[in-house]
Amino acid sequence: MTLTAVIVKLMPTSPEVNLKEIENSSKFALEKHGAMNISFEQKPIAFGLKAILIKFAWPEESGTDTIEAILSKIKNVSSVRIEDYRRAFG
Repeated sequence: MTLTAVIVKLMPTSPEVNLKEIENSSKFALEKHGAMNISFEQKPIAFGLKAILIKFAWPEESGTDTIEAILSKIKNVSSVRIEDYRRAFG
């Protein structure tokens, strides 16, 4: 199994959304589909809105469409964008 290193940018629906809930839901959903070493970073965008950057290892065979489909279903997520996707060498 070949692993890839992935960075995904999630945008919440509003600044009032609880970002920790989105992070917890994301972690649970991604781990369920084989993601490993998941970490989160919140990045200020504008007017109190923060994006969530998720970094993780992902099985290359699963592809990016699966990632977008999984994360798009999370409550209060406005958009999902793959920021970086590359084969991980160990």
